[in-house]
Amino acid sequence: MHKISVSDVRVLPGDAGFLMDDGKTSILYDCGFAFTGEKLAQNVKNLLGNRNLDFIFLTHSHYDHALGSVYVKEIFPEAKVVAGSYAAGIFKKDSAKKVMRDLDQKFAAKNGVKNYRDLIDNLCVDVEVLDGDKIQCGEMTFTVVELPGHTKCSVGFYLEENELLLGTETLGVYTGTEKIIPSYLVGFDLTMKSFEKRKN
Repeated sequence: MHKISVSDVRVLPGDAGFLMDDGKTSILYDCGFAFTGEKLAQNVKNLLGNRNLDFIFLTHSHYDHALGSVYVKEIFPEAKVVAGSYAAGIFKKDSAKKVMRDLDQKFAAKNGVKNYRDLIDNLCVDVEVLDGDKIQCGEMTFTVVELPGHTKCSVGFYLEENELLLGTETLGVYTGTEKIIPSYLVGFDLTMKSFEKRKN
């Protein structure tokens, strides 16, 4: 079993981003918005110091989970962005980037941010994965688990030796209390199948 530290690097409520580190290999689990991307990247830099970020795991293609990856890659160009093949295909579409840009700008405005660097066109995936694929992260081996329901492109990452599943919103959203809020957008049946898969 690996001893892993987990640090919250989110910038504001609604953002996404946790840094996992076993002392040798570091993984950023989701990356938040574009308008918080530079600050989130700096949060990661502050924690890692002179060390490199090794991997960025993206659970799905929504703007509040993926867009910050571009800003993180600017500081850590050697970090490998890992995402499901379905999500990678979405990121290649100009129409999808247009929707993500619009949503990001609207949420930025709600948070009092009017101007920020737009790097969204640089959004990309370095390692496309499918259900069952293995990702070697230093001494840690993660298995990709497709978990559609929140989106069709939702994936989790399972570290068997630690019995640790880096899930996605298909499995629910923790509210900070004892409640987990269901978050299925593309299908209840898909979500229930993902729950069944998670049991195995």
